[in-house]
Amino acid sequence: MSKRTTWILGAVATVVLVGVVGGIIRARRQSEVEVREEKVARRDLVAAVTASGKIQPKKKVDISADITGRIIRIAVREGDVVAKGQLLLQIDPTVYEANLQRAQAAFSSTGAQVVQARSNRDQAQRALQRTQALRDQNPNLIAPEQLEQAQTAFDIASANLTAAEHQAEQARASVQEARDNLRKTRLLAPISGRITRLPVEEGEVAVPSTFSKDIGLLMTISDLSVIQAKVQVGETDVVRLRLGDSVDVAIDAFPDTTFLGRVTKISNSSIDNPGAVATTENTRAVDYHVEVTLNHPPADVRPDLSATARIITDRRARVLSIPIIALTVRENTPLSTENRPTDTSAVTRRRRVTEGVFVIQKGIVTFRPVRVGIAGDEYFEVLEGLKEGEVIAAGPYQAVRDLKDGTHVRKMKPDTTKTKKPA
Repeated sequence: MSKRTTWILGAVATVVLVGVVGGIIRARRQSEVEVREEKVARRDLVAAVTASGKIQPKKKVDISADITGRIIRIAVREGDVVAKGQLLLQIDPTVYEANLQRAQAAFSSTGAQVVQARSNRDQAQRALQRTQALRDQNPNLIAPEQLEQAQTAFDIASANLTAAEHQAEQARASVQEARDNLRKTRLLAPISGRITRLPVEEGEVAVPSTFSKDIGLLMTISDLSVIQAKVQVGETDVVRLRLGDSVDVAIDAFPDTTFLGRVTKISNSSIDNPGAVATTENTRAVDYHVEVTLNHPPADVRPDLSATARIITDRRARVLSIPIIALTVRENTPLSTENRPTDTSAVTRRRRVTEGVFVIQKGIVTFRPVRVGIAGDEYFEVLEGLKEGEVIAAGPYQAVRDLKDGTHVRKMKPDTTKTKKPA
């Protein structure tokens, strides 16, 4: 075989070998899954619960009338600051003044009746005593019937006096009631604060709020010295809250500003919300009211402003952590199919799965169970299962979800695409 032939055969073999190796490399790269790699590192974590609600004063009073009458004067306007005891509203007192005069006249009349009944009782008592004395001196002078008649007259006069005295007491109570109703025509401020609602005008008729609070509402006074954010927290998060937890409150009306506060009240009963979205066939989402008192509220804050509270429930300093998206679950593989449990309850299903991450070593992933602690905004605290500096698959979500032990992976290239700004 000539040298030229040998050279040609060697070149052909080399080309074939390079093609085979290239095909193998291409096939392997095509089978590799592209993932985002991240090292297990120490970070400061903050666990928080986010909830939305409304701004409200800690103390407010809804003013309504205890009597019916036409409003003839409103002494304040919405937004005014009032002091305790200040006149707010005047209801027409004409009818109630007349009722008081009538009650006073009736009381005076019953007083005269009491005097008359007492005089009659005293006269009947003296007549009975004279008859009794004559009867004692000589039984023949006074017949038994006369003594019985005198006794009966005295008993009737005593009963009439008792009835007159009771009528006088009723009349006195009527005077007190009429005087109290007349006093109720002047509505005074029960607390110091600001008029935050005034839905009525002069000339309207005020009615008691016996059956409907909204119908009888005349105005609302709010004490704005203590401001709270009243938010709704779900049942899965409310158990993590404690009185005194630190809170960052964002008010929509004050953008780019955060106000500090503390949890001051956690409701023990759930909110009655018939319109809540059902989470399963027979249950609905359950929320609880949580009140957050602001340390330094803005001066021009108003009730019913929308607010979002970020309640800090726990903190961890320099702890091992992994991205939340890196944590996944895998089913435990039983040793024998004969011992596979048949119970399909939620508790049993949770016991059959294991939380963990995929650790990357030399381009190959291995599932490793881990135990996590608190959850921050983007990272989980790692309690067991990983060491600092180990590399794990941290996304994308679908890629991590579909990974299996032994899968070849490659590092995802960073996105260098920049969004062009409009001219």
